[in-house]
Amino acid sequence: MAIAKAERLMNLALCLLGTRRPLTKHELRSSIEAYRDVFGPGAGHGTGDDAFNRMFERDKDDLRELGLVIETVDGIDGEVGYLARRDSNRLPPITLDAEEAAALGLAAKVWQQARLAGAASGALQKLRAAGMPLAGDVDDVDAGQPHSALEPRIPTHEASFEPLMLACRDRRPVVFDYRKSNAARPAQRHLEPWILECWRGHWYVAGWDRDRGAERVFRLSRITGKVRSRQGEFTAPVPDHVTVRETVERWAGEAATGTARIKLRAGHGYPLRARALAVHPVDGDWDELEIPYGHGLDAWLVEFGPDVVVLEPAELRAEVIDRLRAVAKG
Repeated sequence: MAIAKAERLMNLALCLLGTRRPLTKHELRSSIEAYRDVFGPGAGHGTGDDAFNRMFERDKDDLRELGLVIETVDGIDGEVGYLARRDSNRLPPITLDAEEAAALGLAAKVWQQARLAGAASGALQKLRAAGMPLAGDVDDVDAGQPHSALEPRIPTHEASFEPLMLACRDRRPVVFDYRKSNAARPAQRHLEPWILECWRGHWYVAGWDRDRGAERVFRLSRITGKVRSRQGEFTAPVPDHVTVRETVERWAGEAATGTARIKLRAGHGYPLRARALAVHPVDGDWDELEIPYGHGLDAWLVEFGPDVVVLEPAELRAEVIDRLRAVAKG
């Protein structure tokens, strides 16, 4: 349904942009295939003028919300016509500074692994043709400067990324099976998705959890099976600002309220080592680390399995053991 509507809006926009004179509703109804299929002769349903007028008005409002300037012109015969003049809808010159160009290039790399790969590549080619260097271009570095061997990437390997991205865009509820780090089996969750965000190499989706009746954040790598769309509107308002990263940081122990001591197997747990306040070698096999301790640290430590042993505090050690036992029972 979303794809059909997008195609109909695109055809209407092209028709209004391509005409030299105002077109009436009757002319648009007979010219656009999507309208003919639903309201033309032999369509069998929705053929009334009222139904077409309602759909046309919704489509016209949607195009205007997207930024298309549509003019309404009264004809000599009293019938209203519509057109979108090219000069009124021409984009101003695009100028990007170095940071904006780098961000745009990085975002395009995300879409290379999703359905928007073709559109992203086409957009970058047009910007390069306009003389705008983007991240990853050979010519965006001065001849006298050495080329970097590092190239920033944001992976999108999870199969749930694309359906969740489309659901966030179209404001559609979804349902999926989700396995928590301390759970033996996945549980079904009903979510009104708001936004996707990548943090420390992992993608998260934030939204309204209908089962809990509260805002929740889910890690995409823990979603099992397919993400399925559901009909209906969102039941909770979408906030103007969603703090995905702050929520994940709090759950991962970033909002620390104390310090924890752990033993970590040598050569393992580099994310833990990066956050460590101090590292003390114990022997050839283990190191002792002091790390920030906050809510949710136990869930993160469990992911390292037998490579981590919690020394203190006692409540953190107990929480990790309880999580490991829950997984072992499954």
